[in-house]
Amino acid sequence: MPSDSSPLLPGLFNAEDEPFSFAPGAVLFRGFAASETQDILAALERVTKQAPFRRMSTPGGRQMSVEMTNCGRYGWLTDRNGYRYEDRDPESGKTWPAMPPLFRRLARSAAEHAGYPGFEPDSCLINQYRPGARLTLHQDRDEQDFSAPIVSFSLGLPATFLFGGPKRSDRTQKILLTHGDALVWGGPSRLNHHGIQPLEEGRHPLVGDRRINLTFRKAR
Repeated sequence: MPSDSSPLLPGLFNAEDEPFSFAPGAVLFRGFAASETQDILAALERVTKQAPFRRMSTPGGRQMSVEMTNCGRYGWLTDRNGYRYEDRDPESGKTWPAMPPLFRRLARSAAEHAGYPGFEPDSCLINQYRPGARLTLHQDRDEQDFSAPIVSFSLGLPATFLFGGPKRSDRTQKILLTHGDALVWGGPSRLNHHGIQPLEEGRHPLVGDRRINLTFRKAR
């Protein structure tokens, strides 16, 4: 396991603050989507009515603690057949719900502000964390083209994001993610390992006892 002894980056950046670059090609925007919370949650409810959250399993058979679903042309999946993108929800046999225009607009805007103009995501992985849920260090490498960045939004309870390097053993930074924050990473950091420490108990006034994470990618 990589060392996680690096200090927690203080959560003192407000929506008005300058973007914070935490690695080459990687930028944190505090409160970027906070003002859109109600509309995001309404769009999310429509998506999850068509494709409900579920706990997927790794190729090794371990059930993940995070609940997941997708919207967009492609959805990310994990099961005994491996990690991959598919254009249909295996539970319903139907195509994934269309990506809401608001989601696409926010993702494109965050990417452009981070220095990645022209980002056109075709996949949005939606993760729902309940207290105790976590995501171990991993790379996003199931996409066909690594030239596009990863764009990630956090809603609800705060979480500690781990951001390492190209090797899993590389030292990690700890970054406190709060409601409305946007992360964008690409270029030299595109294949860096990252994860989420176990979510702590709490309650957000708009989102409740959970954290929602929207991760946008160009899968194909």
